[in-house]
Amino acid sequence: MCASRTPAEWDETFELFVDMTLGYMALNMGQRYLNRIERLPMHTSIRTGHQYMLELLNQHPDRMFNKIRMYRPCFEMLIQVLRQQTTLQNSRYLTLEEQVMIFVYVISQKATNRMAMEDWQHSGSTISVVFTRICKAIASLSQTFIKPPNFDVIPDEIQWNPKYYPYFQNCIGAIDGTHIAAHAPADVANNFRGRKSTVTNNMLAICSFDMLFTYVVTGWEGAVHNSRVLTTQLEDPTSGKYYLVDSGYSNKPGFLAPFRNVPYHLRDARRRAGGINGPTELFNYRHASLRNCIERCFGVLKARFPILRYMTNFSLIRQREIAMCCCVLHNFIRLHNRGDPLFDRYGVDGVMPPSDSDSDDDAPSSSGTTRDQGANSRNDNNFANDMRDRIMFEMYLNYN
Repeated sequence: MCASRTPAEWDETFELFVDMTLGYMALNMGQRYLNRIERLPMHTSIRTGHQYMLELLNQHPDRMFNKIRMYRPCFEMLIQVLRQQTTLQNSRYLTLEEQVMIFVYVISQKATNRMAMEDWQHSGSTISVVFTRICKAIASLSQTFIKPPNFDVIPDEIQWNPKYYPYFQNCIGAIDGTHIAAHAPADVANNFRGRKSTVTNNMLAICSFDMLFTYVVTGWEGAVHNSRVLTTQLEDPTSGKYYLVDSGYSNKPGFLAPFRNVPYHLRDARRRAGGINGPTELFNYRHASLRNCIERCFGVLKARFPILRYMTNFSLIRQREIAMCCCVLHNFIRLHNRGDPLFDRYGVDGVMPPSDSDSDDDAPSSSGTTRDQGANSRNDNNFANDMRDRIMFEMYLNYN
């Protein structure tokens, strides 16, 4: 058993402990100071971001397409448009081409800030500033590249197809909504949870039959039903014209819906061994076949820009801008590169894109709207129903 220490010994031990602690703190602070003075460079790759851009531009075209989902001629045309129609220019250290390529790379590869830092050899703050600047500029072009078609012209996809003409000659587009991944603050996250309990934004879009978006609304909470977004955002189009909508919407002037409680989806019709059974099934099948263009548009959009499926932690405002940028770039590529591989893959009439499991077709509606037995169904406009019946019987008469 150790003898008890004297007070002098305790004082000596305490002083030794204090000296050791102060010495450790001084050593630690000195090391931090040296690290600050002699900080080890991080982005030291022999291939700079500018060289990487030149490598993608000048080597095999598929390398560039795999990275940013567009080919060089389309990319160069995009740069020209941005120079002419926005205030974007070369910065002190980055050319405009490199800035735009960084932005498109991030949304095409769902890349995080750290992934972009490594690939482009720039600091995180530089990547963030460039991303924000390009995102705002491209989103500002939405009114230039997302606009309604000429309502006085019958779309070629209808006029020259006997399945659709003359029955749908007054149709001017198709409407649907889709859910895109989102990040939301914890206090409002429940407002963004859809049927699958995932946090999403609801995007409503109209497309023409050549797969161009003509109207886009982004930023609605995922819990909001498509019919509410439609009622809030869109008015009846020009008299006599109408959009195709699915069974989640009411059949009313300006919006032609299929018959409810009748097989509708293309996959349902193709599984039936007996084929089309009656005029309502024929109408629904051709309605679904023509309206399928909006599903294919969403398929191309999400295949080209996976960030819409795996959104990183941006602000809610930035998330809306990113979704709008993706739609602008979708239209830009469609207008300037008709041979785009993704449009070729999804552009065939009747092609069904992979399901995202986010369709509202079979879900109960919310926010005061109802479905098959709801108030909207009881109040369907008689004129719209008569027009639908007239199209159906004329179609079935010529079918037989």
